[in-house]
Amino acid sequence: MRSGVIAFLLAAMLLCTACSAQKESAMPDNFDKAWVYVGTYTGAKSKGIYLYRLDMASGQLQEVGLAAEVVNPTFLAIHPNGRFLYSAGEIGNFQGRPTGVVSAFAIDRATGKLTLLNQQPSGGRGACHVTVDRTGRCLLVANYGSGSAASIPIGDDGKLGEPGTVVQHEGKGPNEKRQEGPHAHSAAIDPGNRFAYVADLGIDRLMIYRLDAQKGTMAPNDPPFAAVAPGAGPRHFTFHGNGKHAYVINELANTITAFEYDPATGKLAGIQTVSTLPADFAGANTTAEVVVHPSGRFVYGSNRGHDSIAIFACDPQTGRLTIVGHESTRGKTPRNFNIDPIGQYLIAANQGSDTMIVFRIDQASGRLKAVGDPVAAPTPVCIKFLPVR
Repeated sequence: MRSGVIAFLLAAMLLCTACSAQKESAMPDNFDKAWVYVGTYTGAKSKGIYLYRLDMASGQLQEVGLAAEVVNPTFLAIHPNGRFLYSAGEIGNFQGRPTGVVSAFAIDRATGKLTLLNQQPSGGRGACHVTVDRTGRCLLVANYGSGSAASIPIGDDGKLGEPGTVVQHEGKGPNEKRQEGPHAHSAAIDPGNRFAYVADLGIDRLMIYRLDAQKGTMAPNDPPFAAVAPGAGPRHFTFHGNGKHAYVINELANTITAFEYDPATGKLAGIQTVSTLPADFAGANTTAEVVVHPSGRFVYGSNRGHDSIAIFACDPQTGRLTIVGHESTRGKTPRNFNIDPIGQYLIAANQGSDTMIVFRIDQASGRLKAVGDPVAAPTPVCIKFLPVR
């Protein structure tokens, strides 16, 4: 009996050591620079995924160049081990089939350059969002055009397998122009790596699935979804670091809805909905991205039309939000933004003006201060950080 306990403890220690090593290689606690990968819409201005270098001391962002040539890599995800990158290819046809594509790349940590490993169908038209589970064994993709989502196994070599599960959403919403059918817009995984959430703009629901990351599959959950207000149009969804709350940004209603999260059942219960816009703004606007600061004290959302980042203070105990203010992105149509892993900088991608802007985050108030002028970037859509020593 005693030998069995000792063996178990030794195995646990080895597992913890391996996990720590993986975290060290992917997200070091102290780093002086970070690679910044930018997904784009390709065409006359862009050829694929672009690479920039962020200096953590000064906040200066320097263009390195094209990291990989690929069609419409509009959203990106980085493997937990920091060795692989994945992109959603927002296209309507792949290998003669009516589907988008997901591409896998190997990352050269020294140069930041990407090498294509393989590609797989996304399980629907217009792949617009990808995410990787916390073990690095499974990728989820949301297909806006067809209103479907898929889970795809990931091998030890970073390559993608055939889709393990493809789920087709059904229904529509009250907005006849934007909600004539389902439009899956993003996928997220809960902190416990047990549930997958797909925000569907077309049906005003966050669909909930049970995730089997080892098999690369997902199945309907009970409860099967959480609803937002009719016509709200949920777009992107994220969890708070405390594992008790989550947030969805509603593209059509220009709001953020806060939820309480039950880790045992995956259930989401709405507790608050707040506007992302100033009370006196009367122009046209849609929202895009929502991000929780690593400290858990602030939540940010992007406005396209008002062209700003909405800043909220977050009560970590209740999950409720209080508006702090708005910061102009010094450009047009901030489709996406992201915050570096230690919460020092926020970079916003202005798709409509072909620029990105770096903000330094005030750690006390959450407010943003621009670091220099906007940096040129061709039709930027998505930003991902990879810290390097």
